[in-house]
Amino acid sequence: MTALDPLPASVLPAGVRARILPGINGLDIHVLEAGHDKGRPAVLLLHGFPELAYSWRKVLPALAAAGYHAIAPDQRGYGRTTGWDADYDGNLNDFRFMNLLCDAIGVLFALGHRTAEAVVGHDFGASVAAQAALVRPDIFKRLVLMSAPYAGPPSVPFDTADRKPPPKGPDIHAAMAALARPRKHYQWYYSTRPANENMWRAPQGVHDFLRGYYHHKSADWKANKPFELAGWTAEELAKMPTYYIMDMADGMAETVAREMPSPGEIAANKWLTEDELTVYSSEYARTGFQGGLNWYRVRTTGRLTAELEVFSGRTIDVPATFISGKSDWGIYQTPGAIAKMQKVACTNMKEIHLLDGAGHWVQQEQAEAVNRLLIEFLKNAR
Repeated sequence: MTALDPLPASVLPAGVRARILPGINGLDIHVLEAGHDKGRPAVLLLHGFPELAYSWRKVLPALAAAGYHAIAPDQRGYGRTTGWDADYDGNLNDFRFMNLLCDAIGVLFALGHRTAEAVVGHDFGASVAAQAALVRPDIFKRLVLMSAPYAGPPSVPFDTADRKPPPKGPDIHAAMAALARPRKHYQWYYSTRPANENMWRAPQGVHDFLRGYYHHKSADWKANKPFELAGWTAEELAKMPTYYIMDMADGMAETVAREMPSPGEIAANKWLTEDELTVYSSEYARTGFQGGLNWYRVRTTGRLTAELEVFSGRTIDVPATFISGKSDWGIYQTPGAIAKMQKVACTNMKEIHLLDGAGHWVQQEQAEAVNRLLIEFLKNAR
């Protein structure tokens, strides 16, 4: 990938600037920042999929006004950050979670901060944020998770030397495929070779694909009425919308095309205008989606989780909070995760906030409420 210029000021809110930080863990990392006066405490913001640093455009100015240096990078595989391999057959090791954490620490240090008042992660960015607070609480003083509960590091089997290996559980993917309406899990679909081409070369074009995708997972799609599932079974998982448990024959482009908002709904959308969506669609039209999809492949293959098992049994003890939309199925897509986050994984989880009028894109759909909660947490958490 060739070097790129930062996002132009014309697409950014007042007070937010874009720049490239060269030579960080093999990358040239594109960041957005606000409140970049010397001496301010840092807040690091980590986006998810299919997002960008731009997803924090409504949060950055509010944090700066509250006295913080707000920093949002395009993470490895995304946007105007370069130096990562976009080939499906490239080196997947670069996308393992400890390396993503190394990227994040590199950004913080490059900007002159030894610590951050908080690390904030949305969607898949929450996995990196949680890892940051778990592994380096000396750097990351607080944790904010959005839309994706963290259930703790993978466990290592214990007291097994004199026991027979437990029987293997049922194949969840075979069970979903065998349903009367055959289904498949989106994360395993995202790990397949055709997924990138399906979205990048979507029949409706990248812009309309992203419009449909963001709409389908937002509170604007009125069928998003999530509830806790009884367990990790095909029958229970199939109760979720098709953006999570897809119809077997469809790619994601076809899935979201069925839920495309009307021209009137698009015109009425204030949290993601057409001009704002164009920033996303222009970036993804250039890069494709493979960089972000590699994060899913790291998780679904299981080949790169051994280093995370080093932290088995360790808890996140820094002050933490969770923010999501009431219409966000992401809270429940892994049954039991939100309870485990509260009761086991995070020993100092202050509160869980589920906001009206927001689905999965909570910091965009309900930016004012998110900003208020973030700043209250930063000022009050000890």
